[in-house]
Amino acid sequence: MDSPLFEKLRHFVTRKRLRLALLSLVLLLSSFVLYLDITLRIQFEGKRWALPARVYARPLELYPGLKLRPEQLGTELAMLGYREEGEKLDPGDFRRQRDVFTIATRPFVFWDGAQTALQLRADFDGGHLRSLTDLKTDKPVTLARLDPLLIGGIYPAHNEDRVLVKLNEVPPILIKGLIAVEDRQFYTHHGVDPRGVARALVTTLRGAGLQGGSTLTQQLVKNFFLTPERTLRRKFTEIIMAELLEMHYSKEEILEAYVNEIYLGQDGNRAIHGFGLASHFYFNRALSQLDLPQAALLVGLVKGPSFYDPRRHPARALARRNLVLQEMRQQQVLTQQQYVTARISPLGVAEQAPGGTSLYPSFVELVHRQLRRDYREEDLRSEGLQIFSSLDPLAQFSAERALTTRLTQLEKARRIPPKALEGAVVVSNTQNGEIQALVGGRNTRYEGFNRALDTERPIGSLIKPVIYLTALERPDTYTLATLLDDSPLVWRERGTTDWEPRNYDKVSHGQVPLRLALANSYNISSVRLGLALGVRQVMDSVHRLGVERDLNVYASSLLGADGLSPLEVMQMYQTIASGGFRVPLRAIREVLTADGQPLQRYSLSIEQAIEPGPAYLITSALQGVVREGTADGLNKYLSPDLHIAGKTGTTNDLRDSWFAGYTGDRLAVVWVGRDDNQPINMTGAGGAMTVWGDMMASLDPEPLVPPTPENIEQVWVDSATGHRADENCQAVVSLPFIHGSAPVETAPCATHAQGPSIKNWFKRLFE
Repeated sequence: MDSPLFEKLRHFVTRKRLRLALLSLVLLLSSFVLYLDITLRIQFEGKRWALPARVYARPLELYPGLKLRPEQLGTELAMLGYREEGEKLDPGDFRRQRDVFTIATRPFVFWDGAQTALQLRADFDGGHLRSLTDLKTDKPVTLARLDPLLIGGIYPAHNEDRVLVKLNEVPPILIKGLIAVEDRQFYTHHGVDPRGVARALVTTLRGAGLQGGSTLTQQLVKNFFLTPERTLRRKFTEIIMAELLEMHYSKEEILEAYVNEIYLGQDGNRAIHGFGLASHFYFNRALSQLDLPQAALLVGLVKGPSFYDPRRHPARALARRNLVLQEMRQQQVLTQQQYVTARISPLGVAEQAPGGTSLYPSFVELVHRQLRRDYREEDLRSEGLQIFSSLDPLAQFSAERALTTRLTQLEKARRIPPKALEGAVVVSNTQNGEIQALVGGRNTRYEGFNRALDTERPIGSLIKPVIYLTALERPDTYTLATLLDDSPLVWRERGTTDWEPRNYDKVSHGQVPLRLALANSYNISSVRLGLALGVRQVMDSVHRLGVERDLNVYASSLLGADGLSPLEVMQMYQTIASGGFRVPLRAIREVLTADGQPLQRYSLSIEQAIEPGPAYLITSALQGVVREGTADGLNKYLSPDLHIAGKTGTTNDLRDSWFAGYTGDRLAVVWVGRDDNQPINMTGAGGAMTVWGDMMASLDPEPLVPPTPENIEQVWVDSATGHRADENCQAVVSLPFIHGSAPVETAPCATHAQGPSIKNWFKRLFE
């Protein structure tokens, strides 16, 4: 039997242990709270959110005299999500009466400053904007921009997207509704509502699962700091952090963080967070423009964005919105009249969500690659940069429609299995190298393999203009009228098998004028010319035109055996189309910080790669390709008066179909083929050119009338012999020549050409 002394000693030790355990528990809990406090303040006071870079299309600039059809403006407004309304127009609304548009523009911060919301009247005269008037002042407007189309973003790894807003930018009625429905005691509790916690605990203990009862502060803690697991431990942590958050920050700071953090929907793999972005996503409006029913719907979505998705489950969403309105009425937030009016209002959700992940993934991929030259990947995905690109939505729409429609037609006509054909399109401005459209495949919304950038296919006859340009840079030897040898050729080179190029028509054509050899894309005369010039010299010309990759120096390279991407072909032809000036292709105009401060301008870079004379001559020759050569079928799509320059391209076994062509304002390259490299049995004219023609026909291109260099003269020559003639002769053509290179020998019919010919002969003799 234990003695009293022993009992006292045992009780003393037990109390000591209990105190020590309690002290250890207090220390452990204090350490845990201290850790949570430090973590909370570091994250909440630092950079709270990783903001994606937003990529915008070019803004449509309106000014009197602009070449634009009324239906094109209507298409642009529809793409931007403008609504056609009646009398009262809010920002983002428009009204059309025949050829007169009344537009309420949205405010927007551009790279050169902010543009406020405007009320504009745009009056058209045929295919041009006749006048532009500010309806508030009744004064003419010289220039106004529509807000640009958001075409995609470069998102953080978790794919969260949000538009940050200040608390004073949130409609007061939304805040009142949020508090009435989600947390009536928000302004009186200290982070946790004990009664709400008690209700949740009782429900949980009854076996109904872990229930809510969370305040707005707890919801913010759960979403911002914690994982979504539903356990008592996480709930305990949430309560502590909510109390700490209320200790350090004001109700206004907590509320502002909440309205930017809350999850409100899903767009593919992009998560919609915050009321600022949700307003655009569901209503295509700025948050400040929301009316009462719209604000109530957003408040209702907090409970379950997927379950109450107004696009997928409109009936559920309507019932939830009306329940929110009812709760607001019971809390005396609304008058009876406001409640009744709002309850009978439709949901008002935009039919189609504005683009987020990417409307044009192939183009956005090009933007991303060009940005990586100047910015870290981490900054692109977290700093909220605003990227203003060169994409023209009207050109992009035309390119996508032409490619997808024509590929289907070609498959049916050629009995090719459905979806077997693929293609790519690139469109640029001929003068400044801005990419206006880029399509990486027939599935235009697919974010995978980008054929415009990454497919490398033999370019076939698209190389030939480079051969002829190299020759025309030697005016003492070659002109457009020079006769080339198109007789059979067997090329022997040590270490390789004999090579015998043939023409597409399997016929040799004897002596052929240089311009017609290119127009008809004769292989033999082109190879003979390239060999005479030197294969290396021709490949050097390819590099001068802007192609950076190493190319093979083989005779077969003269017929386009080397593989290039459509974008690389674009760069090569861009230099030709711009009159000999090498202008790097670019998809970016400006970059701003998240708060609208200019960060970097992508100014125009120009370097003369070809002298004006030869550049003018090769354009003239390429116009001949369309006028009378392999691309003459293009005249079925577009007027010959446009004087388009272009070149068809076809590869061995008819595996690839190419067309590159340019007008006075646009250059476009089209490729058509199969990913498995099987023959498609169509030439450049039969495949790619038809896509090019469909697209350009919808874009109202400008005529191609390049300025004539000072050292160019026009001379009449005999079509067959290339001798000097005059306009009275039969079968003659007027051709451009660099001064001193025109033919001296005259055709027999040239009764008035003899004098000038002798004079020119003496001039050349003494030069």
